[in-house]
Amino acid sequence: MTQQADIGMIGLAVMGQNLVLNMDDHGFTVAVYNRTTGEVDRFLANEAHGTNVIGTHSLAELVASLKRPRRVMMMVKAGAPVDQVINQLVPLLEEGDIIIDGGNSHFPDSTRRTQELAAKGILFLGTGVSGGEVGARFGPSIMPGGAPAAWPHVKPIFQGIAARVADGSPCCDWVGEEGAGHFVKMVHNGIEYGDMQLICEAYDLLQHGLGMTADEMSAVFKGWNTGKLDSYLIEITAEILAYKDADGAPLVDKILDAAGQKGTGKWTAVAALDNGIPLTLIGEAVFARALSALKEERMAAAPVLGSPIPRYTGDRAAFIADLSAALFASKIVSYTQGYMLMRSASEEFGWKLAYGNIALMWRGGCIIRAAYLDDIKAAFDTDPGLTNLLLAPFFREQMQQAEAGWRRVMAAAVTLGIPVPAMSSALAFYDGYRRGRLPANLLQAQRDYFGAHTYERVDKPRGEFFHTNWTGQGGDVTSTTYNV
Repeated sequence: MTQQADIGMIGLAVMGQNLVLNMDDHGFTVAVYNRTTGEVDRFLANEAHGTNVIGTHSLAELVASLKRPRRVMMMVKAGAPVDQVINQLVPLLEEGDIIIDGGNSHFPDSTRRTQELAAKGILFLGTGVSGGEVGARFGPSIMPGGAPAAWPHVKPIFQGIAARVADGSPCCDWVGEEGAGHFVKMVHNGIEYGDMQLICEAYDLLQHGLGMTADEMSAVFKGWNTGKLDSYLIEITAEILAYKDADGAPLVDKILDAAGQKGTGKWTAVAALDNGIPLTLIGEAVFARALSALKEERMAAAPVLGSPIPRYTGDRAAFIADLSAALFASKIVSYTQGYMLMRSASEEFGWKLAYGNIALMWRGGCIIRAAYLDDIKAAFDTDPGLTNLLLAPFFREQMQQAEAGWRRVMAAAVTLGIPVPAMSSALAFYDGYRRGRLPANLLQAQRDYFGAHTYERVDKPRGEFFHTNWTGQGGDVTSTTYNV
């Protein structure tokens, strides 16, 4: 076969198909392959009809159709299927060829694959792609990482098909070596979990606290989307609440309240635990989905434990304004914690992540795209060494403005019995982060009392550890001092 395709695509599910059509729109010739080869023929006869897409029916045929260096992108299920495809591809490729994994792979797998393939002379890119089917078709956010030598060969394609911000900058740039691309995509998805849970808590407060109808709530979210909360998830929430089923009733009311998850939020929470980063909001968002999945248990518990929710009796307009402030402040905390995790990983793995550029990549195309990402980029542009978003002047001011309303909403939620795990954990984090002294001194004393784990003193230099024989019977032997 003549070598004429710019890139090959393996996997023709929704994301794969739409990325192919996007590439074709931008003048790139794409060769496609799917394990179920009949799907290739169906795609060419329908969605890809009239395009320059080349269909192939084997991996050998796909590879033979590609220009050098060969660029092969996979959109297949994460985990073992990715390794299986790589193992089938390697014998067909030559030194300098490039394999790209565009699925939601776990970042340690991308690090391993980068190293293993480098030993064979093949370049690997672990590339996060966000935006869902519409984003893939018309402009996603793309987060490539892996072997730096591969980036110049895919940059024109990826930046050509990516979403763009107002000044024309593409929502795609080099992230970092090895698993950096998939790590940043993982954090993106973790923030997405947090954002969605925060919005659900606001919806719950409006519906059960204020007794609002779906149409009334849709109007509230639509209004919010014209201000500080302007974002894709707020926009689609307004549309979802306005959508009617065949009988004219709100469709949202007929959807079972048991959330699913594919693992990226959990990976983010686990990475935070591994790195000792207090990713409290995203952790609560993951657990909220887990609690929702216990539908049958909750249904059995409701009549036994009782779950009456009284109506809020205060000023409705003032409460909605406070709720907007609480939602915005909580979202700031979500991004703050996400950036804390990325900073920790960047230092651990030597990735040198460009935090402002990451905000730019998330500004368009992806699920968490929001207006205030411009402010995040500006904060890091102004101070590249910024240790925490909350310390940036803009976000410090926003938190101060939101605080009173945020607290009023949390008080009302507790009084009404409406759970707000993400919003309340965000407030607890904010209160804890700005405290110069926390009660962990007592915790350290407890650890030393029962386990001789030692403690540091405020009147001694950091790094000096002490032990007290609290009972007079414990002696002077201490445990080894270390942190997990």
